[in-house]
Amino acid sequence: MSLFQAIAILMIFAALGGYLNHRFVRLPATIGYMAFTLVLSLIAIITNRLGWLDTAALSDLVRSIDFSDVLLHGMLSVLLFAGALHISLKDLNDVKYSVFILATAGVIIATAVTGTLTWYGARLLGLDIPFVYALLFGALISPTDPIAALGILKEVGISKSLYVKIGGESLFNDGVGVVVFIAVLDLTERQGQVDWTHTLASFGWEAFGGVALGVVLGWITYRLLRSIDEYKVEVMITLALVTGGYALAEYIHVSAPICMVAAGLIVGNQGRTLGMSDRTRINVDLFWELLDEIFNAILFLLIGLELTVIAVNWPLISLGCVAVAAVLAGRFIAVAVPITLMRRLRPFDRGTIRLMTWGGLRGGISIALALSLPASPEKSIILPITYMVVLFSILVQGLTFRNVIRLVTRRKEASH
Repeated sequence: MSLFQAIAILMIFAALGGYLNHRFVRLPATIGYMAFTLVLSLIAIITNRLGWLDTAALSDLVRSIDFSDVLLHGMLSVLLFAGALHISLKDLNDVKYSVFILATAGVIIATAVTGTLTWYGARLLGLDIPFVYALLFGALISPTDPIAALGILKEVGISKSLYVKIGGESLFNDGVGVVVFIAVLDLTERQGQVDWTHTLASFGWEAFGGVALGVVLGWITYRLLRSIDEYKVEVMITLALVTGGYALAEYIHVSAPICMVAAGLIVGNQGRTLGMSDRTRINVDLFWELLDEIFNAILFLLIGLELTVIAVNWPLISLGCVAVAAVLAGRFIAVAVPITLMRRLRPFDRGTIRLMTWGGLRGGISIALALSLPASPEKSIILPITYMVVLFSILVQGLTFRNVIRLVTRRKEASH
């Protein structure tokens, strides 16, 4: 099957799923796409096992797509830039310390807690997974996914402050999570020996280098946008920033995701406010909104289709349930500890810990990192439980998040 044919099939599924969801079901868009594909995947699996349908072609299609490469080295640039484009720097500045601590210390705490609890759960179930691989799972599953989070947060109607906290943290903590993941992966390859000085220096270069490059590229783009008034050219300039900037960041080995977030914040604030006419602003916003919708649809379709090629059994399903509980516990502790300490210095809305715990969604980035692991017996355990956590996160947490907001709001009003 050619690349064009694969893209054509994905676009047909995306259009059909989007139509059926909007016409009959009306779930949040990201959840609707995944639910539609999961239903198709389950039907394909069941009919294949009953001998009614040969799904080899579908499985071959899914295996032919390098999900990890497609997301981490392609789609992620567009999705992160589009997400950052509408985050207000003024609002982000008001919660910058909270976002920074949650995106750094929070990820490290969640990695340790989640990995440890998952390791104990695997031992109780009789599954052999070394502790360092359990930590590796904790590292890849701990960062909240900005793609899943922002896609759903836009539709649930939370306060601006909480939206910026969750959205800002999600946009930045995936870069931290990837660095932690690489450090733990290095630990597994070196049999417990790792150069922490080199790791910390690498983290500093990746994170701060990514911010610096993103700011510089965003500023250059802003100056270019300000010098002309032709929306077609200006759209092309922003697209060149995203594709070229991401490629440059990867080439010089700084964090490409953080670079895109920083560039998106600069263009979304300075560029949209001071560098664009009203007509250009409308067209740029529409272009990136549409691109974001298309890429989100394809991403969640791919997540759903992965079900057809991931092998699971009852012990792994049991460990997946343990992993879901471990991830929620890790997220709760990673949010509760920093916020409890920060409350001594600045106020937080009542219910923030509960909302940030339940609203910390996992998505494609975690699956991409799991798929990027070298072939090993441990990967055959980590990949399916990662998939189960992501499914629970998007389908259960995503669908019930609005109800959790209402519950917290009622309790807040009752307490007054």
